[in-house]
Amino acid sequence: MKKSDVVEHFGSETAAAAALGVTKQAVNGWDEIVPEGIAYKIQVLTRGKLKVDPEIYRHLKQKRNVG
Repeated sequence: MKKSDVVEHFGSETAAAAALGVTKQAVNGWDEIVPEGIAYKIQVLTRGKLKVDPEIYRHLKQKRNVG
């Protein structure tokens, strides 16, 4: 799940943070790909409007293990 999609959905980093119960600084600190656990929480909060793509996270894990 892309951070830009999350921010667009909620309208701002501040609004996304409020919906997730985290600070704006936490949202600001995400890379372009939202941390996996948070992505699943967002999927539930948005009732599936934003969906987790497990393949993205598999690819990131493989990249970390190789690099």
